[in-house]
Order: sequence, then C-alpha cells, then structure tokens
Amino acid sequence: MILNNTRYRRKICVFCSILTAVLIALCFRLFYLMIVKGGYYSKKASALQERERDIAGIRGDIVDRNERIIATNETAYNISVIHNQITDKEAVISVLSSELSIDEKTIRSKVDKVTSIEKIKNNVSKKTGDKILSYGLAGVKVDESSVRYYPLDELFSKVIGFAGADGQGVVGLETTYDEILRGTPGRIYTVCDGRGVEVKGYKERREAPQKGDTLVTTLDINIQRVCEKNAMMAYAQNLADSVSIIALNPKNGEIYAMTDYPEYNLNDPFSCENHDEAWRNGCVSDTYEPGSVFKIITAGIALEEDVVSLDDSFYCPGYITVEDRRIHCHKRTGHGSETFVQGIQNSCNPVFIDLGLRIGSERYYADFKRFGLLDKTGIDLPGEASTIMHQPDKIGQVELATISFGQSFQLTPIELMTTVSSLINGGNRITPHIGKEIHGTEGTVKEVLSFEQTSGICSEETSDTLRKLLEGVVAEGSGKNAKVEGYAIGGKTATSQTLPRSDNVYIASFLGFYPVDDPALMVLVKINNPKGGAYYGGTIAAPVAAEIFREIIPYAQEIGVCN
Repeated sequence: MILNNTRYRRKICVFCSILTAVLIALCFRLFYLMIVKGGYYSKKASALQERERDIAGIRGDIVDRNERIIATNETAYNISVIHNQITDKEAVISVLSSELSIDEKTIRSKVDKVTSIEKIKNNVSKKTGDKILSYGLAGVKVDESSVRYYPLDELFSKVIGFAGADGQGVVGLETTYDEILRGTPGRIYTVCDGRGVEVKGYKERREAPQKGDTLVTTLDINIQRVCEKNAMMAYAQNLADSVSIIALNPKNGEIYAMTDYPEYNLNDPFSCENHDEAWRNGCVSDTYEPGSVFKIITAGIALEEDVVSLDDSFYCPGYITVEDRRIHCHKRTGHGSETFVQGIQNSCNPVFIDLGLRIGSERYYADFKRFGLLDKTGIDLPGEASTIMHQPDKIGQVELATISFGQSFQLTPIELMTTVSSLINGGNRITPHIGKEIHGTEGTVKEVLSFEQTSGICSEETSDTLRKLLEGVVAEGSGKNAKVEGYAIGGKTATSQTLPRSDNVYIASFLGFYPVDDPALMVLVKINNPKGGAYYGGTIAAPVAAEIFREIIPYAQEIGVCN
C-alpha cells in the first residue's frame, strides 16, 4: 500500500513538472511573440486588415527666370470602387455613369469585378469629385489627387511639354527634368474585416504625397509673348507651314524664348490632330538647309584660316562655274566687282564659293569639328537632331562650293545659333539651355545648374571682325529690313530651298544679335514654306526680327540682360 502511494505521488510530481515546463515555455513563447516580435506581427495583422490606395506624388512647379509660374497643379480626384463594400450596385452604376460620362456597360464591368479595388477614372475635376462624394455611396472611393495645370495654355507649349495622367512627363522639359519634378507618392489606408468590408469606427490613415522640386528656367514670359505674337503674325501673313523663333543669350546659352508656331494647348494636348507632329519642337528636332546665314560660319573659317582680308577683291558675273556645274548667285545679273566686305553685305554666292575653295575640304571639315558643328548642342530638351553633313571623303569641289553658302547639308536652328554664338562672343562654344536652378519646396536653392563651355573656337580678332561685318549687313546690305533706329544690330539673311528644288518650297530666315560690340541677345526667325508671294529672308523674315528687337531690347536693358 505504501509502495502504491509512493508511485502515485511520483506520477503527480512528474505531471506537475511537465505542466510547469509547458507553462513556462508558453510564457516564454508569448513573451517572444508579444514583446520581441510584437511589432512585426502587428504590421502583418495591419497588412491583412488594411486596404491601401495610392495617391500620386505632386509634381513640382516650373517657373520662368522671374519665378512666374508656367506649370503647376490643380486639385483633382481619383474615382474607384471596392466590390465587397458596395451595398447598392445599381445606384453606384447610375451615378458614376452620369457624373463621369462613361457608359453604364463599362461601369458595370468594373463594379462587378471581385478585386480589392478597381479604378474608374483618374484626374476628375474637383467639382465632379465633390458631386460624387455628396451621394455618400458605399464602396465608392473619391480620393484627392492633383492634375498638371498650365496657366498660360499655349505659351511655351513645345518647350515645356506636358505630363500624362500618370503624372509622368511626356515631352519637353517635363521629360528632361522628370526626376526632379516628380513628387513622392502617398497612400490611404482603411481597416477592413475578413470580407473586405470597412470596419465602422476606424478612421482612414493617410500618408500625404510629397511635392517635387521647382524648376527655375531661363525663359522669360514677356519675351516669349513678343516672339509668339510675331510668329503668329508671320504665319498668317505669309500663309506659312510654320514659323520658328528663338531668342537666347550668345554669351552663356540661356534661352529666353522659343516658339515653333503653331503651338498647342498644354491643358488639352490630345485635342490636336497628328499628335507627334503637333508636339514636335522643330527648333531642336528638325534639320534644314540654313542657306546664306551659314555664310557667317564660312566667313569665320576664312578669317581664321587667313585666306581672305577685308579689302580682297572679287568679281560676280551672276554665276560661278565649279567643275562642270554652273552655280548662280541670287542676283542673276551679278554684283560685278566687289570687296569681301561688300560680298557679305550683298550675300554674294560666288564670293563665298571662292572662299570655300580657298579653304579646301580638309581644313573646312576640320573647322566644322572644332566649332562643334558636327556634334549635338546638348540642349536640355529631348529629341535633338544631329547635323547631316557629307563625309570628308565625299566632299568634292561642287559639294565644297554648295556648303560654303549653306546648301547640300542640314542642321537644326539651335545648332546654327550655337555655332554662330561662338563666332561673335569671342570664341566660346556655349551649351544652349533652359534649366537654371532647382529650388526645394521651401523655396531654398538646392542646385544651380551648370552647362559646359569650350573656349578657343576662334580668336578675339576674328570675332570682332565678324561682328563689324554683320553690322554692315544690317546697316547697308541685305539685312537692312532688320534695322531698328537707335540700336546697333548685326545679322544675316537667308533664303534656302528644300529638296526637291523643283517643288519651289522655300525657307526664309534671319539671324541677328544686339548689341554689336558685346552681344547679349540673339534672335533667329525662320519662316517655313511661305506662300504669300514673297519668300526672301530679307523681305519677310528680317522685318519680323526688327519688330522683335524693337519690343524686347528696352525690356532686356531694363532687366539687365543688355547694356
């Protein structure tokens, strides 16, 4: 009997020991789960209970050089539905179809989808979003967002570009500086039960989206308005296909204005026909034969290579024969005897053909490379086209002759201005650009943008001589229609033909700068396929440039751009 009692007590002790060990182990396990890993499992539980909805980041503003807004944002709403939370399906379909102008069949297909959340429409106006919100429909989510807004509509359209519905830049500066402008997305969290229905009494948890940085540009709204106004008038008066105008600082490459008219409405970019063509910026993406404006570059090379002096004499009978090709001057009766200075003023083709032949193809091509003419400018806009030039071994005497006065090759308007800038600014190859500074959301300067410059493109002497020669072109020569009383302006006209020549399609242009002694403002006017009767650059493009200079020089002096 005593033995049995001993065994019984032993069994009880063993059982109690095991039970105590299990309880201790459970306590340790609970401590580990609740204290050590509590945060981890809390997040896991929240993830199972919470539904999240993204809020797009808010894009930073784009402003002009005076910090006036060019691109900003407006409040908008994103509309979506959660299937498990809808209590009156027919009411939801009816309201969303009516308010969003979407057919009921499309809405029904989205409402019937058994998904965690189904988007109906993004970037809905605040007025419409508020109206939908007022119905108080269960399962319909109206989340505040933002949509890109361009307060100037068409102004700068082909430069600024626009952002798509997803908030990402599509073309223009919106693409180039997308990473800087793009904000940080936010999220909305709601607590749901196992069926996916929101639990009443729990407020939504919100992580606010962050705004991107502000891009301060070199653009000037006042100068752009003048350029666009004159582009529009030239377009209408000459029945042109398009008109391109660029205004920049040849000292540092800052672009003040750029238009490729007709422009489009940035707030409704898809309303125009042929989107790719309508959005395309011909100032940087289209090449053309520059014609006689290129004589500035030929003259610069000739002076650098010391193959001509100002008092050299030439004779123009109205044409010049190169190998078996007769190449005409624009004045078929000829200019007769003339000096180099007069040859530039008269824009005489035989004079420049003679210069090209004196230089020779090897030196000519080497200077093209040295001037940077064969490279892209590096402008901070997408889609820049490259110069289309003969290969060195394909430049014969005839090709050399036609290149010398701006035919048989192609370049972009911005490339032409960049190269001419280096020849009149003392020999510095600038990088044309629009970005100036990056500002944080508090307005602090986070970065001052810098762009490459290359010195030694030409000598100061060549630059000084060219400026004086080009002043004579406006004062006494083919560019006299660009003259503005009281201002010393230099420049060159051009009239070129597109291929095939038999189509008789012309491009009239004028490139000018001010002031002659220290150029700080350069303007290019390019009128594509004028059909109003006149098509010479000196006749229709030079007067446009004169009007632009007349309007913007006083303003440029006022803001310290020009002396």
